[in-house]
Amino acid sequence: MTDAPSDPRTGRSSSVARLRAAGCVFAEDEARLIEEASSSPAALDALLRRREAGEPLEQILGWVDFRGLRVRVAPGVFVPRVRTGFVVDAALSLLEGLASGTTVLDLCCGSGAIGRALAGERGDLRLLAADVSSAAVACARTNLDGFGEVFEGDLFSALPDVERRRIDVVVVNAPYVPTDAIALMPPEARLHEPAVSLDGGSDGLELHRRIARESLDWLSAGGAVLIESGREQAPASAAAFAASGFSTRILEDDDRDATVVVARLTRTTRL
Repeated sequence: MTDAPSDPRTGRSSSVARLRAAGCVFAEDEARLIEEASSSPAALDALLRRREAGEPLEQILGWVDFRGLRVRVAPGVFVPRVRTGFVVDAALSLLEGLASGTTVLDLCCGSGAIGRALAGERGDLRLLAADVSSAAVACARTNLDGFGEVFEGDLFSALPDVERRRIDVVVVNAPYVPTDAIALMPPEARLHEPAVSLDGGSDGLELHRRIARESLDWLSAGGAVLIESGREQAPASAAAFAASGFSTRILEDDDRDATVVVARLTRTTRL
């Protein structure tokens, strides 16, 4: 087998070779995308150097494909994974039959990918989003422009008080990696994504427990939280919500290696 001929306009075989040498599994596809994003040979070299250094491709390109949508991302902002699409699927299923104007909060929103995907399929939703990171909030405001409001702050404290007891559904991809496990993550995540979007505390569930407690003041009657979790952590996450009075169930998707805890307020939760 011979190497692919070099494209005289882009020198693609050279780009592919560099990316292969850097350990990129999908070197051909990445080379094409990086070259399409380059305005000159110098710009191409600069982008290739960033990828060779291990920076995530999505941050280099400035976007990620999430459920067929081109979602803007930037350095310092968590790159949404394919598995997080399962949160969207679970939310869409729960939202079936709910009235127009249902209020959905994309909490720990990062780029706002979950909220944007929901808005794309349910344009009748009232969408809010919040994150503690100013970089993420800036990114989400771009992605959710015309779709919803984005607030900056720590969990629910980011929201105006008028939203108390008005939120029907909270969708969350909060950090759930145990602190000691971060050192074992791939360099792309460990070195190039913000720790605040990865570190879930000693057992990975610090924010899950906070959300289980704090959401009670913000959810409407019968409201629900859908939160991404690691498969092995899901029972403990569900238990945290059950302790706050939620009924819970755990959904799994083997194809995407995805797990979602669905927690819903019962009629007696606030009695």
